[in-house]
Amino acid sequence: MKINIAVDGYSSCGKSTMAKDLARRIGYIYVDTGAMYRAVTLFALRNSLIREDGTVCLDELKERMTEVSIRFEQDAETGRPVTFLNDVCVEKEIRGMEVSSHVSTIAAIPFVREKMVAEQQAMGKAKGLVMDGRDIGTAVFPDAEMKVFVTASPEIRAQRRYDELTAKGETVRFEDILENVQQRDYQDTHREVQPLRQAPDAILLDNSHMTIEEQTQWLLDLYHKITGSR
Repeated sequence: MKINIAVDGYSSCGKSTMAKDLARRIGYIYVDTGAMYRAVTLFALRNSLIREDGTVCLDELKERMTEVSIRFEQDAETGRPVTFLNDVCVEKEIRGMEVSSHVSTIAAIPFVREKMVAEQQAMGKAKGLVMDGRDIGTAVFPDAEMKVFVTASPEIRAQRRYDELTAKGETVRFEDILENVQQRDYQDTHREVQPLRQAPDAILLDNSHMTIEEQTQWLLDLYHKITGSR
């Protein structure tokens, strides 16, 4: 029996890593919804649709959303999905601090969320999907058979993000990343459209002091319990 699995939670919790690992282990398709919003943000930045003060040129972005095409391909070397924006791989670009600084603003725009949610729901009609984001269990797949809400302290999440970026050779300050994490938490939980919140039937996972393998095993155990499989 195939099911849909919704993994929601705060930024830099490692949701994508654990969701990718779970999907690989059980043979499901993985969709990184955060990457979709990041791709829209990158499109807006590249087309000067985000002003210097951080506000968005809403009317123009709305008109140009038809120009935004997002898809995922599996990387031959890593076996993990990478993000393509208008047929160009943008996996590295969408993970940088510039996109991170604006993605919560873009993700809060109603017409952006409407387009992304519609695409995500279409992907899940056949079941067998692991999807992570901010509103998967509450808005995209409210009837998902397995829902997980992930959290960790802001300091631990900022450290993970710092380690990830410096490992890629980027020069960043921990204090800036921590501030970005805290700002995104506020924006994600206070936006008017589909704010980040734990679904009533979601299982809480605080992974502050868990290894990636421990997280994956926790998810596998929950999956087997729900599906009755081994």
